[in-house]
Amino acid sequence: MNSLLLILSRKRYFAPVWVFASINIMVGTWVLYIPRVKEKLMIDDGDIGIALFCYAIGGLFAVTFSSKLIDAIGVGKATLYGIVVFAVLFLFPIIAPSLVLLCVSLFLAGMSSAFTDIAMNALVSELEKGDDVHFMSAAHAFFSLGGVLGAGIGSLVIGSVTVPFIHIVVVTLVLIVTNLLLSKNFIAIANKPIEKEHTGFSLKLLKPIFALTIISFIVMGSEGSLEQWSKLYLEDVVGVSLEWLAGFGFVIFSAAMTLGRFFGDEISSRIGSYRIIIYGLLIAIAGYIAILSRSQGLSLVGFGLVGIGFSVIIPELFRVAGKAKGVTSSQGISIVAGMGFVGFMAGPAIMGSLADAFSLWASYLALGISSGVALIAAILLFLKRR
Repeated sequence: MNSLLLILSRKRYFAPVWVFASINIMVGTWVLYIPRVKEKLMIDDGDIGIALFCYAIGGLFAVTFSSKLIDAIGVGKATLYGIVVFAVLFLFPIIAPSLVLLCVSLFLAGMSSAFTDIAMNALVSELEKGDDVHFMSAAHAFFSLGGVLGAGIGSLVIGSVTVPFIHIVVVTLVLIVTNLLLSKNFIAIANKPIEKEHTGFSLKLLKPIFALTIISFIVMGSEGSLEQWSKLYLEDVVGVSLEWLAGFGFVIFSAAMTLGRFFGDEISSRIGSYRIIIYGLLIAIAGYIAILSRSQGLSLVGFGLVGIGFSVIIPELFRVAGKAKGVTSSQGISIVAGMGFVGFMAGPAIMGSLADAFSLWASYLALGISSGVALIAAILLFLKRR
């Protein structure tokens, strides 16, 4: 919890962390209105999946040029510009008059999301190196906290919202104003040039950390899927009739993620990286079993268990990748993080395709099975290194 106290005690660290929270406040608000967008445009789960896939494609496209652009304008300015543009672009999916324009708007929002994500992580990295502090894990906890705030507050007011666009506008204005006010604490920070020897990619680099990339892809893919599809699942499969209560699946998941990330480092220091990954996946699988029960109470508990289980895994994957033999620490972490990002962006689209071809319940079953695959990979890694 020392990193949390550090963030709360100094604006220099709270300012960039608020960007982490801001992104998920926006996304957490948007997901509440996916059922209304679906109804307004008279589209099905498969169409929503296509639209979310466009969001993923936009993010992947942004990865190809973001680093060079961030280098050119400076990591501080890039972070501010990124979050402002991201907030503005998320005004458009809610008012898109057709599936085509919904896809276009989400493609652009996905681009800005990936750019901002890369910039804000680079900003925190520069602050950590320059000030000799450590708060990256806590920063990601604030990302989860943003989802709690966005979906939580939104779920409480959604029943009285007759024009969703007004809700989105209010959230957008709050995020832009707060980030503009806080940005003076980091806007002048410039990132150091990336070493060329660490920026290349080859299949040889993937070999020693292949299992880590599988786990990263599955866990981050599940996170993205739960974020986008939790409300529809609770409404359509579990049969939750109250709109505000259906939104609390994601709220509970995000709250559990937040708590887990604040306390994960201490637990890891006691039991080790591999054990905490294995235990985390076991807890997540138990959560999926509860979700698949179709019971309202058990399903909500299940979202919390999955959140707790997944919360500790990605930081530990980065830690292990940084120590992997045959690759440098930066190469290992960048590849594992990259595969996780691919999973996070593509997961919701895959979920939509499965839901359209089979059912939304079956798509959640697939998530549970994929966690089992990740568990097998983690156990094999543990046994190999004993």
